[in-house]
Amino acid sequence: MSVVSRRFCATPVRTSSETWRAIVDLLVQDGPESTRSELISVLGAAASLISSDAMQDAAIVCSGSGPRVRVYCLYGEHAITGDDANEAWLQHCPVEGDWSVSLPCPKRDLEWVNRALASKSDRITARDLSERLGSDNAEDATEKAAAEAEVDMEAFLRS
Repeated sequence: MSVVSRRFCATPVRTSSETWRAIVDLLVQDGPESTRSELISVLGAAASLISSDAMQDAAIVCSGSGPRVRVYCLYGEHAITGDDANEAWLQHCPVEGDWSVSLPCPKRDLEWVNRALASKSDRITARDLSERLGSDNAEDATEKAAAEAEVDMEAFLRS
């Protein structure tokens, strides 16, 4: 499965609510307004998780049409400098058709967060932030290798 990752600047650059709205904009793009409304309906729970720094090392995972989308958040100095940020628009709308979103959540909050999410949506769930989804270990290795790849510009320009 292909994976696309994005890193959003969170606190202190944006409030947790603003961060969730920016993530929703990325996921929905020009997709259905009903999907945008469904994602915005869980704003309280999602913002709470963002403010707990849950997305620093564990991704929001959106599975649907096209590649799986993983969204992380940058906090503190990393958010301020924005060096690792990538909020670029996707080439596809991942929330078309049969989609789902999984939010990472500290274990102590998992019960209440899932209750809150279930009252708003059956497509948006929370998981223990230490839980890995699917073949993420292989995807992590591929993603890390791609991030570390360097282009020898001198050799490239000689060609």
